[in-house]
Amino acid sequence: MRLRRKPWARPELAACPFFVDHPPELRDRWAAAFPNRAPIHLELGCGKGGFLAQQAATHPDCNYIGIDLKSEVLVLAKRKVEAALAAAGRGDRPVDNVLLLSWDIERLHLIFGEQDRVDRIFVNFCNPWPKPGSKKHRLTHTRQLQNYRRWMAPGARLWFKTDDEELFRETLEEYLPAAGFQAEYVTWDLAAQALPENVLTEHEEMFMAQGLPIKFLRAAPVPEEN
Repeated sequence: MRLRRKPWARPELAACPFFVDHPPELRDRWAAAFPNRAPIHLELGCGKGGFLAQQAATHPDCNYIGIDLKSEVLVLAKRKVEAALAAAGRGDRPVDNVLLLSWDIERLHLIFGEQDRVDRIFVNFCNPWPKPGSKKHRLTHTRQLQNYRRWMAPGARLWFKTDDEELFRETLEEYLPAAGFQAEYVTWDLAAQALPENVLTEHEEMFMAQGLPIKFLRAAPVPEEN
């Protein structure tokens, strides 16, 4: 569903202290962009921010970067982060473990450099791009995964959830091995596993209400041989 244009979205984000207006300026310096040095978790395609807000509120010992393309959704993410931290008793101080930015995820190499490291990457319910000619745009496509590897710290993991069976199967069987990743945990029905660390997203709740099984995997880069 297409979001209506919100003329107030961009000004509200511009006034937000945890919105990064010029991401390339922080290339090679993302760790220093947070007041506290902590593991950095990156959500690619954070949307309205429900997942990111829950994570940031539950894990104050981690730093979170949420990326999406549209100001109309990022402004909602900004509000959800503020509300979640307030509900967690942190509303009386500035948001210090979240950064939001508007950027094309296919161009991450322009904002993340060789000095940047992330400890976890979340990809939740990304566009499945089902047509054969558009699959290269998938966030779990081989070429994307090869980019992510460059910024993953030792011990880092990729967490991927989707309702789309073809996307999940091709990610698991083709893209991950081709990019040098190994799946550590795989389930074709996440709800049946009741993983305690799982955080529901808006899309996840919607698809589960429709009776669609949620697929999930956790993968790690295979160490390169010297």
